[in-house]
Amino acid sequence: MATHEMDAPRGARPAVSVTAPAADPLLTAAVRPPKESLIARVAPRSLLARSLLILFLPLMILQVISTWAFYERHYDTITRRLSQAVAGEILGLVEVLDNQFDPATIQRVIELAGRAFSLKVTLDEAIELPPQKSYIWPSLLEEKLAQALRERLNYPYIIDTRSLPEEVEIQVDLGETLMTVRVPRERLFSSTSYIFIGWMIGSSIVLFLIATVFMRNQVRPIGRLAHAAECFGRGLDVADFRPEGASEVRQAAAAFIKMRERLKRQLQQRTTMLAGVSHDLRTPLTRMKLELAMLRSPEAESLRLDVAQMEKMIEGYLAFARGEGTEQPRRTDLSELLRQTVGEARREGVEIDLHVEQEMTATLRRDAMRRCLANLLGNAKRYGGQVAVQARRRKTGFEILIDDNGPGIPEDQREEVFKPFIRLEQSRNPATGGTGLGLTIARDVVRSHGGDLTLGDAPGGGLRARIWIPS
Repeated sequence: MATHEMDAPRGARPAVSVTAPAADPLLTAAVRPPKESLIARVAPRSLLARSLLILFLPLMILQVISTWAFYERHYDTITRRLSQAVAGEILGLVEVLDNQFDPATIQRVIELAGRAFSLKVTLDEAIELPPQKSYIWPSLLEEKLAQALRERLNYPYIIDTRSLPEEVEIQVDLGETLMTVRVPRERLFSSTSYIFIGWMIGSSIVLFLIATVFMRNQVRPIGRLAHAAECFGRGLDVADFRPEGASEVRQAAAAFIKMRERLKRQLQQRTTMLAGVSHDLRTPLTRMKLELAMLRSPEAESLRLDVAQMEKMIEGYLAFARGEGTEQPRRTDLSELLRQTVGEARREGVEIDLHVEQEMTATLRRDAMRRCLANLLGNAKRYGGQVAVQARRRKTGFEILIDDNGPGIPEDQREEVFKPFIRLEQSRNPATGGTGLGLTIARDVVRSHGGDLTLGDAPGGGLRARIWIPS
């Protein structure tokens, strides 16, 4: 593609007129970003998420420790004692029923167990004790009840804690009789345990939600400050921005407002000064052109070329220093702007292939962006016979590719050509084009919109200019 200078003749040997100093390896190592730790890579990026994580982690650790301590001390102890009490009652029933042979007495004992202990007792003769069901994860209730029965009973037994929703069934083999006892679950564990854990978790969730609301209100002013800074960097103005939030955030916002006003004032003073310089310089240049027009000597022609080059240099410098001037960004049909700029270049006899994938609308300074595109197209047509322009929408912005079939620019010189007044040839012949500000102005315009302009290799040879503009 074309060199990104508006001036370099294609036949000249590339030679940058200004050589940048070699990079200091110690300085390069000093500014290299440090390697992120594992915690930094895993931790969330946003301030709100990190703040909530700072609140959530101690809260979660507290819940885990509290639940473990409660489970180990309170719940475990209560369940063991209740299981021992039920095991003692079953032992008493076994001792009484095993020595009784009067059916009436046995019935009265069973009824008494139901009234006094809420135990449902049934006796079955000549029934074999079924095998004990095994589970991969036995419950705490099953463990404690089995331990209590093992300590007190000398008879074979099985426990079923899962078949019945509200009762626990215990079967004891008394020899010729199988005694089945159903115990209400509420007698074997305390329901206050679940209530305590539920209240603890529920209150933690409520407190976390309240903290989230307050934290969002504290983080929101920081986000607005970042948005205002980004808009100012893209040349947009946030009229309703004002300091708010915590005192440190208000201080940062007030400092940003003062900085914004100082930069605006400096830009306005620079533009005013350059306008005056332009007026002062054009007057003597005009007199020189009039005087040279009346001369008829070979030396006069050389002077005319020098004056024309000087005039072009002044115009280029003023365009670079002025930038986009006072033009305000507005919603612009980028697709139509591309078609108009390419159409103007085609009228100059340049073969340009334009491909726009879809209609695109962006907030732009229309005249500044048109100047940027015209500079790049002029560069491409100067150094390449064919030019291709592609425009497409990406997830976060718009991409414009300008390719040519020229000799291109060496990779190690692609950043040099963006510096003001850098040309890839030594001559200052006005016939070669501009003064080395074309690419500088183009990148300045793109970056003022929050995007970037880079150079690369075109797929078919030559140079590719890639413009990226955020949406």
